Amino acid sequence: MTQAFSTTSDNTLVEAAPAKINLYLHVTGRREDGYHLLDSLVVFAQAGDVLRYVPGPEPLHLKLTGRFGETLGESAAGPDNLVMKAAAALATVGDGTGVQGGCLVLEKNLPVASGIGGGSADAAAALRLLDRAWGINAGQQTLLTLAERLGADVPVCVLGHAIRMEGIGEVLSPVPALPECGMVLVNCGQAVSTPEVFRRRQGAFANRATIPAGWPDVQALIAFLQEQTNSLEDPACDVCPVVSKVLADIAGQDDCLLSRMSGSGATCFGLFPTAESARQAAERLADAHDAWWVWGGGLK
Repeated sequence: MTQAFSTTSDNTLVEAAPAKINLYLHVTGRREDGYHLLDSLVVFAQAGDVLRYVPGPEPLHLKLTGRFGETLGESAAGPDNLVMKAAAALATVGDGTGVQGGCLVLEKNLPVASGIGGGSADAAAALRLLDRAWGINAGQQTLLTLAERLGADVPVCVLGHAIRMEGIGEVLSPVPALPECGMVLVNCGQAVSTPEVFRRRQGAFANRATIPAGWPDVQALIAFLQEQTNSLEDPACDVCPVVSKVLADIAGQDDCLLSRMSGSGATCFGLFPTAESARQAAERLADAHDAWWVWGGGLK
């Protein structure tokens, strides 16, 4: 995994955009404007996209590479891309004297629109990278304010560490340190509409979780998570039935401690005692399902 913000020998600046995982996701209410209120424990995996920046005299532009960047094509690299929106938002901060052109190269390793915050992580990476590259030094609060305007998941991705996310994504609060564990991520390759998943959600709103003072080991974390849920998992399985199979296949792996969907889907995750046991499970799943995107390793 590329380390957050580094410089290569050719002066290319590099920033990691790790995958965001909702260990639990409670829909706790709905505002008058229609936005749903959430409560979620968010972590980041050692898997993600990578954003590179090469300063230059030409107007700032974006290129997409990687497995999923090539699938999106050049049309997705225009001004409506969240990376370019993030750059445009940041350029309005300060007097603009440090803003430069050049090329942003986004290596898309994460599935698109898959419940693990790929686009949001990319936008957050752009804010962090260009803030340093352009010498703006806007400060964390300014970056978070810009992030809120870009999307519900962008603020938590700006911080990029385990945290509690509430409201519509803008209320962030610290959580106890998580114990060491491994994670498997699996995406079946089928798109799931977030609005449709929310429309199909039925029943009462979920309660806000009571997070303990700490988790002494992974078994304590799993016991806590088993008392929680993802409010969108059942409706996502209705929209995309193969999600149920993904969950079952992850749960059936040796040493799997918990299997659950992240976000509004369709990516699902499994928690394992160690990063190595997660990697071994991922290898087995990939061998059995060559059309699925599968990753295994540790948390960031």
